[in-house]
Amino acid sequence: MNKPVMNKQHLRALARLTFGNPASLIYLGVVLATAVFVAVDTLFVPHEDASFAGVWLFLLAAPTVFVFFVGSTLWGADAAGPAWFLYLALVVSVLVQALALGWFVRLVHRGGRSRSTHPQGA
Repeated sequence: MNKPVMNKQHLRALARLTFGNPASLIYLGVVLATAVFVAVDTLFVPHEDASFAGVWLFLLAAPTVFVFFVGSTLWGADAAGPAWFLYLALVVSVLVQALALGWFVRLVHRGGRSRSTHPQGA
């Protein structure tokens, strides 16, 4: 029995959908700018209390990041999971959403091209 293998063409298509359209690039740019803001705020700005700047990253990664939060309960009810898991969940969620945006853009563009420019019967 032959298993389907992810070849170079499939990987290129996924990369094109994730990074090769304006909607995904704008989304990834906003996420990157927010990550820089969070890093600067966390590392260089003194706070009396904890900063909520990191919440913006999770809001940008919503709703897919919440699927990973459910998976973080594997480490027990007391903990949210190891930090590496939360960072990985954030990165994967952002990439999944960029891929979904690329797929949606392709779907919209193909839908517009497949329609006839002539009305029916003309």
